[in-house]
Amino acid sequence: MKIILFTIAISFAVAFALGFLLGLFKKIFAVYVDPKVQQVRDCLSGANCGGCGYPGCDGLAAAIVAGKAPANGCPGLGKEGAAKIGKIMGVEVTIQKKVAVLACQGTKDCAAGRGHYTGIKSCRSAVMTVNGTKMCSFGCSGLGDCVQACKHGALSMGPDGLPKVNKEKCVGCGKCAQVCPKKLFVLYPADLGKPVALCANRSDNKPSIRKNCTSGCFKCGKCVRECPVQAIKMVNEIPVIDYELCTNCGTCVAGCVDKVFQVI
Repeated sequence: MKIILFTIAISFAVAFALGFLLGLFKKIFAVYVDPKVQQVRDCLSGANCGGCGYPGCDGLAAAIVAGKAPANGCPGLGKEGAAKIGKIMGVEVTIQKKVAVLACQGTKDCAAGRGHYTGIKSCRSAVMTVNGTKMCSFGCSGLGDCVQACKHGALSMGPDGLPKVNKEKCVGCGKCAQVCPKKLFVLYPADLGKPVALCANRSDNKPSIRKNCTSGCFKCGKCVRECPVQAIKMVNEIPVIDYELCTNCGTCVAGCVDKVFQVI
């Protein structure tokens, strides 16, 4: 009996000593966490998409509180979240929502295919092995890497073989732009309301452009010549609009034979 009581006493003593030491070590090695970090974290989208450039929402929240990241660093931050973060940090937070736009109109009906692709169902794999699934080496392969990468459910594959962007769900995180091996996604302000060129073909071989895709920019230069404010220039064989000069007159949209320009 004495042995049992002695064993119990020793066990309680050891447990007490270990508990005391653990509590002591916790205080000695404790890392202070600013309560603002969790408050800011609660205002973020929670998608951990990485569009902010930090390893998830926790990393961004810590960076915002530390002053290493802007208070509007989350691309999925809404007006309500921005107001809350502004109140927490004591600053005014402004946001400009952006949406992803696919710079390609090479659907199944207008873009010639290279043949029946039987490799790994991945755009990156198709580009690495056969330079994509279409004869236009700049066109969308249509295998959905962007859809898989989107953590906001804003992308889906359309019946025409091209990914479709849901502008309401898109937060402009840029994940689709990162994974697209052809770099076909461009981020624009959601309220731009001006035309953009939906073609990424940088070739100057006009016969092959028309042969490979009936929706491809033919590099005729009509948009450049007819723009009344000289807001369009050809850059690497792609028409690029200077939105500081653009008056949204619609001349380029109406005059483009290939219907390359669309207002977003």
